[in-house]
Amino acid sequence: MHLLTGSGFASKQSFGSGFFHLRIKLPNKNSAGVVTAFYLSSQGNNHDELDFEFLGNGEGKPITLQTNVFANGEGNREQRLTLWFDPTSDFHTYKILWNQHQIVFYVDNIPIRVYKNNRNIGVSYPSQPMQIQASLWDGDSWATDGGQTKIDWSNAPFKAHFEGFDIGGCSSSNGNIDQDCYDSKYWWNAKKFWKLDSAQQRAYENVRRQYMNYDYCADRPRYPTPPPECLNL
Repeated sequence: MHLLTGSGFASKQSFGSGFFHLRIKLPNKNSAGVVTAFYLSSQGNNHDELDFEFLGNGEGKPITLQTNVFANGEGNREQRLTLWFDPTSDFHTYKILWNQHQIVFYVDNIPIRVYKNNRNIGVSYPSQPMQIQASLWDGDSWATDGGQTKIDWSNAPFKAHFEGFDIGGCSSSNGNIDQDCYDSKYWWNAKKFWKLDSAQQRAYENVRRQYMNYDYCADRPRYPTPPPECLNL
């Protein structure tokens, strides 16, 4: 990434469910203001999106991992945590599981976020085919210290490295993913993926307790009444 350019790549196909893997090594210079992203996104209005966003920081300072979920055009579901390793020194695996019961974000096989399908209580859940994308871009208006720390372009170009792109997914183009992509013939829709097992649940709770520093569900100034999905965590 240079001053006038960002960069990225995307899958040719869109998917209606699946388990998506990518190994990433983040820019290793002073990367304050630089955002590296791995995400799924639908096209058009009222879009669905599932985000991993790595918010760069000054050299030696912790990089924040922000996740977000958009459903039917509604986002503002940010969670942020610091990682328990240096994501600039080596590759680590980032995964997104999406089926009819839950969406799970993983870091090196540890679940760090779970978003349940709560349509039964009126909460939107992704329902459109999504393309897999990765990008590196200028986010210095917001990404580091609330936008106070800007990109130091003397460190450009900023380089993120990607490998091990692995897709287990239901390719979909007609938009009827409930019928086409939630079938039990796909392994990621099997019952074992409907909820975390006991070991995963313990690891998930440990990450939330030790590393999470922002959860929209707990932001009372922003949400005096918690969003309904937050009551079913």
